[in-house]
Amino acid sequence: MGAAQEQEVERALSRRLWRTAGVAALAGLAWAGRDVPAQLGGRLTGARAERAARSPRFRDGTFHNPTSTRTMVADPGRNLLKELVFGKQKRRPDGPVPLLRPADPAPADTTRELGIVWYGHASLLIEIEGHRVLVDPVWSDRCSPSTLIGPRRIHQPPVRLDELPRLDAILISHDHYDHLDMATVRGLLAHQSAPFLVPLGVGTHLDRWGVPEERIVELDWSESHRVGGLTLTATAAQHFSGRGLRRDGTLWSSWVVAGSQRKVFYTGDSGYFDGYSKIGAEHGPFDVTLMQIGAYDQAWPSIHMFPEEAVTAHLDLRGDLFIPVHWATFNLALHGWSEPVDRLWAEAKARDVRLAVPRPGERVVVDDPPPVDGWWQAVA
Repeated sequence: MGAAQEQEVERALSRRLWRTAGVAALAGLAWAGRDVPAQLGGRLTGARAERAARSPRFRDGTFHNPTSTRTMVADPGRNLLKELVFGKQKRRPDGPVPLLRPADPAPADTTRELGIVWYGHASLLIEIEGHRVLVDPVWSDRCSPSTLIGPRRIHQPPVRLDELPRLDAILISHDHYDHLDMATVRGLLAHQSAPFLVPLGVGTHLDRWGVPEERIVELDWSESHRVGGLTLTATAAQHFSGRGLRRDGTLWSSWVVAGSQRKVFYTGDSGYFDGYSKIGAEHGPFDVTLMQIGAYDQAWPSIHMFPEEAVTAHLDLRGDLFIPVHWATFNLALHGWSEPVDRLWAEAKARDVRLAVPRPGERVVVDDPPPVDGWWQAVA
């Protein structure tokens, strides 16, 4: 074989190798993206659509906030993409976030029991009067429809999903990926028997993921459902919804968890609005409020609260102890990693608000909360 023939054979082998590599890469992408269509969830149809259409919040095919709300506010002098890539904000901690494994709770008077375990971001366990309510559980590595791209965890869950105690209810505030996660829902199906309480329309996603109809309870704002000795009420929030290109096909909410003696409020995601004082007047006072403090920006001031606004909302709600959520776990905005809780601590001290800032996995006994020790500053 001559030199020219050898070169032609080498080129042919090279082309074949590149084609094989290309096919393998495409196959890998297809495998990684195989769950994306299911992750997008369901569409509002049938009986769920008919019920949604009767809601005062539903018109022209979508849900709406009581007042006109913009999800983005244009700033001609600001380039968000440039800031995302080249901004000076320190958006990840220097060291590992300290995690705790919640020990078994000490024996307590179940008629007065009230404890909170924060697992990170907005995932919480409410222990109230002998009942266990899980809130917005997300155990996946990314809050995204893809396993390859999207915000990735800064810290791991402090416990495995199968290590959770027996639950009486699972609450979902809205259908964004950092609050409603398909893999976590399916894991809970395998290990728990509790019902899922969700805002109107979110049941379409659960349907698609295999949750039995009898375990789905959909509520409009101000509607309640009894679970054991608890009354669980969907309350107003100022936000939006959507898992794909279509927006606001499902409702968003905050939640009130009320026993015979103890009461808890959870914001879900929301901008500051006058609804908090109304919720406080109707359902308060609250022993503890679980308040969103992170993922804010001047570009979307109507749909996420700044820490100072969260303190005002807590006071509107007539809350006693304030526990911050929606920070530390996923990078969802342009502010620094520790900025939300630094601002919160300063505002809480200035306004004499009782505050507990647990590490992920730490149990807070509401009647005897740990002092704020600035643990995050050691790793920021």
